[in-house]
Amino acid sequence: MSEENQRKLVLPGEEIISSLDYLPGKNCFREGNSIYSKKLGTSYTSNRVVSVIPLSGVYLPKEGDMVIGEISDIQSNGWVVNINSVHDAYLPLSGVRGFIDTRKTDLSRVYALGDMIYAKISNLIGGDSIHLSMQDSRARKFTSGRVVNISPAKVPRLIGKEGSMIKLVKDKTGSRISVGQNGVIWFEGGDEERSIELFKLIEEEAHTNGLTDKISGMFKEEKK
Repeated sequence: MSEENQRKLVLPGEEIISSLDYLPGKNCFREGNSIYSKKLGTSYTSNRVVSVIPLSGVYLPKEGDMVIGEISDIQSNGWVVNINSVHDAYLPLSGVRGFIDTRKTDLSRVYALGDMIYAKISNLIGGDSIHLSMQDSRARKFTSGRVVNISPAKVPRLIGKEGSMIKLVKDKTGSRISVGQNGVIWFEGGDEERSIELFKLIEEEAHTNGLTDKISGMFKEEKK
């Protein structure tokens, strides 16, 4: 992993870096020459912007989960992927469909920095080594569309019993939607603004009973 993408656990008020060459990003602030964390979480740096992912919103990986991640680094035998967790994941060449001859193929032509992918967690080693695979039939690279984040803890509510909630959202908005267990949602087409509205509503009211009926009722009232 490149030095810029290395992560570390930080406390509220802890100095992350002392340099005017970097800018404070999410959950960070500058005081003098230094950048400090506002929250307990993991710090990371991208394009000289220092940010912190709060620990309360961090995804805890499990084998078999489908996640949406961003390519954050390219190495000689695979890709480092930000999956909204304490540790980055790794997509090795063995996890990609088909053979890639690294002597003839620039890996950035397969997955470039910033590309968003839908991948399966294929292996966990010691809790901090997370391997991904693109060999699942659901796996893909997103070439368009938008992404939003919700709390990973609220993902089961968004999906609903036997997929009932996410099916309702798809049917009512007309959007194509893929949900990562890490709280990252990709969507495209249809009424995208309404999709965002529903994602946030479900996240905020995940604890309430009858939420599916409430959302269905909203559309019935609008139709009237």
